[in-house]
Amino acid sequence: MSPSLLSLLLSITVTVSNPLNTPRKSVPVVIPINQKEEVRSVSIKEHPTLPYQLDDLNQDGKADELVILLNLPAKGKETLTINFSSKPETTQFEPQTNAYIRLNDKNKKHPKITAIAYPGDVNNLEMYNSIYGHGAVLEGLYNAIRVYMDNRQSVDLYAKNTPKLELDTTGFYTTREQLAQGYGRDILWAGKSVALGSFRGYQNGSPTTIDTVNSRGQRILTTGPLRSIIEVEDKEWIYNGKPLHMTQRYTIYGGHRDIEVDVKISNAPVSNRYCTGIQKLETDNEGFLHTDGLAGSWGSNIPDKGMKDLSDTLGLGIYVAPPYLVETKEDDVNYLTILKPDAKGHIRYTFTSGAVRDTESPHSAADWFKHLHEWQKELKNPVQITIRK
Repeated sequence: MSPSLLSLLLSITVTVSNPLNTPRKSVPVVIPINQKEEVRSVSIKEHPTLPYQLDDLNQDGKADELVILLNLPAKGKETLTINFSSKPETTQFEPQTNAYIRLNDKNKKHPKITAIAYPGDVNNLEMYNSIYGHGAVLEGLYNAIRVYMDNRQSVDLYAKNTPKLELDTTGFYTTREQLAQGYGRDILWAGKSVALGSFRGYQNGSPTTIDTVNSRGQRILTTGPLRSIIEVEDKEWIYNGKPLHMTQRYTIYGGHRDIEVDVKISNAPVSNRYCTGIQKLETDNEGFLHTDGLAGSWGSNIPDKGMKDLSDTLGLGIYVAPPYLVETKEDDVNYLTILKPDAKGHIRYTFTSGAVRDTESPHSAADWFKHLHEWQKELKNPVQITIRK
């Protein structure tokens, strides 16, 4: 018997169907792995060179999910024969995503770490300043976000000029020299707003930050060529007088500018309400907020107060599906969506962004809003995945 047959653990057939009359690119296909043996590589009969990613999300030392990205024509269908193997993978796939946490240190080496946690009584500013970039970074080809390591846990935004990974070079702090070389930059001034999809409590008609906790932390769940995930955890968050346990997961896929959010809240009264949304841009804001959970804004701001001569024009968008949506509301600085968890304690939503500096983004409010409605249609009509053993 050949070594390849000896290493074969399982063969499955996966069919992926596009229900829409429009083609779709880089569609994430996530396949659970339920194997006692460790899966270390995969072969796909129909696409021998197709990149893939094996992720160990429950941190038990074995892969529990397989990720691939497919291009599907309008009303198209792909059937794949996937073989799981114990043989180590030797191919290095080209990275399309990245995630990291880096420390501030006196030698300015900014070493990377995989996780960090703080007791709840640590000063917010001390936590914020102890991390290089002020929080975990999640990067795709078109943009990147960082989630602040403090009670706000705000999502800040970086846009690229051209699709590539570059945060290991600029670290969210692009210099004028790097701007001249074609690098992107931080393009959003969050202020007191919900910025781009930041998660908040919602009390007395207003967003509230996550102030009183037993501990708070961030970790890199996975960073790979096709998918990266960061997680924010708050233990014993005192909200409406009761302690809750909350995790927020932010996921980006290769070839995507949108980011998926999955908030899991345990021990919460069903009457609790939360919120997210997008900010109204500082200058010449145009925007909308629909009762079905879609919101968009377009405008300009000065994101770096140290470079007041440089402004950026950008678009923001968010969609919250009906199971998690209570109502929508505007205030002076935000388009807000009020949220509730489902029966399992999850709240899910997706946000996205574009910018004039981004060569592949819409470059006007009208085009951006058209893009958001097309994007919402895809989110409401996911591909259909069937798995047969």
